[in-house]
Amino acid sequence: MDVEKVIREYIDRTVHMSLATSRDGQPWVCEVHFTYDEGLNLYFRSLASRRHSQEIAENPRVAGDIIDKYDLGETVVGVYFEGRASMVTDRKEIEKITPHFIDRLNQNDSIIEEALTEDGHKMYKITVTGWCVFGRFGQPSGQKYQLKWND
Repeated sequence: MDVEKVIREYIDRTVHMSLATSRDGQPWVCEVHFTYDEGLNLYFRSLASRRHSQEIAENPRVAGDIIDKYDLGETVVGVYFEGRASMVTDRKEIEKITPHFIDRLNQNDSIIEEALTEDGHKMYKITVTGWCVFGRFGQPSGQKYQLKWND
């Protein structure tokens, strides 16, 4: 099975992900809308005042999942990831990733200036270090398939 291919096809189907952060051993999870690039880096926007943003500033290690909605009895497929998150502050980098937000999340280029203001929504990048896919994929029972990435 081509795990990378499954990941690339699957993450294109939904625009939200669960993001887990932690502070002092206390976990937190939230939902964010995301986009991604060819290198399978994940991006989202959030206010720096949000709990997950504050926790990323203290501890960049994150994990999460991207799960499409399904009904009971349907085959479950999930994509899980772990990596390092950081706020994107460089204008050139912000301009480089903005088209991903425009194309996928119907944003416009005003998000560039907003990201550079003190109180605006900031852009965050997750450099994924590992992916895991869970599902049947033609097998009789669900299995996990791992893909090391940017290790």
